[in-house]
Amino acid sequence: MNEKILLVTGASSDIGIKLIEEISESYDCIIAHYGNDNSNLLKLKEKLKTKLILLEGNFKEEDKTYEFVENIKDIGKIPTDIVHLPAGKFENIKFSKLTWDKFQNDINIALRSLVIILNSFLPIMAKNKYGKVVVMLTSCTTNIPPKYLASYVTSKYALLGLVKALSTEYADKGIRINGISPSMIETKFLENVPELLVKQNAMNSPTGENLKVEDVIPMFEFLLSDNANSITGQNIAITNGNIM
Repeated sequence: MNEKILLVTGASSDIGIKLIEEISESYDCIIAHYGNDNSNLLKLKEKLKTKLILLEGNFKEEDKTYEFVENIKDIGKIPTDIVHLPAGKFENIKFSKLTWDKFQNDINIALRSLVIILNSFLPIMAKNKYGKVVVMLTSCTTNIPPKYLASYVTSKYALLGLVKALSTEYADKGIRINGISPSMIETKFLENVPELLVKQNAMNSPTGENLKVEDVIPMFEFLLSDNANSITGQNIAITNGNIM
């Protein structure tokens, strides 16, 4: 393995930005995926220069997702490690108001994109006998989920199934695949959630507050490090003191 290359999908998110800031010194190159807004990533690129490669990809569209993968191959930077963060819009909707299109959209963004990416890069990782994959899940997969999040929760459980299945299939290839399941994190991802619900969630926490971005970054760093070489197929909950 000549270079350590990290692919971060959903890198324009608050978690993606903070993770890249904290972990950049551990990698020779970081490929940062974004959907349509790369303004925060551009600020980060001013600091990291050529180490950070910004790459657009519309995961809502299957052909655009394949195009994203081909663009990575074209630049010759095959990832050794992958962090997968994308998710559909987080909003409270009663099941009776949901359509299949909403489920399909969430699945396309979160699950299909990762399937296409891993189909391309896991065989290369397996040949090199090395690779780390860390997938953002949710504490909804470790406990009773809240109401009115059916499409979001379904897509996250599907991702958990992929983590479990692939961690077994690639365990003897030196590849470690794990999920991280935090409870509510105060980021722009919550912009469509009523403020009252965010405050209620904080009040129900033993600490009296929701998670902050900096609370979850250390677990990503750990699972990407050599210290996690013996850990695979796990769904690690970060719950701010709540027992799951």
